[in-house]
Amino acid sequence: MSKDPKKRSFFERLTGGISLSEDEAPEVPTHIKAHHQGPAVIADPWQPEEEPEGELALDVYQTNSEIIIQTFVAGVRPDDLDINITRDMITVRGKREMNRTIAEEDYFGRELYWGSFTRTVTLPAEVEPGEAEAIEKHGLLTIRIPKIDKQKRSNLKVKSI
Repeated sequence: MSKDPKKRSFFERLTGGISLSEDEAPEVPTHIKAHHQGPAVIADPWQPEEEPEGELALDVYQTNSEIIIQTFVAGVRPDDLDINITRDMITVRGKREMNRTIAEEDYFGRELYWGSFTRTVTLPAEVEPGEAEAIEKHGLLTIRIPKIDKQKRSNLKVKSI
């Protein structure tokens, strides 16, 4: 089964990424090739090569009192998720590990994403990070973060010592 070069994979469609084969790469004019003297790039054998990270697709919406974020994390253990929330931003980071070894030549098609992923989003309202909750059910992660109620008032009683 050969892959249609014009058909994008599910992951490419999901993230908006594209893949270029060598014959689709833009041609660099010869006068630039001949005169380009860029800095030499030397690979450091002590530094592991960084794997490209996938970008997690999210739905972000609000109610009167909360910001709600939903994303699919099927195949990811809750311990492999890291959710970092500030008053105006959230970062969801994780890793989906392939737990079986299959020879490359045995695949007919590969569209599932395996590896690290991350996504950082600026929130549309200021939130209370310490009161957030995250629940995963059937592969759907739902994060609920209460908004800061700027209209909330309280009366402070003065104590006499």
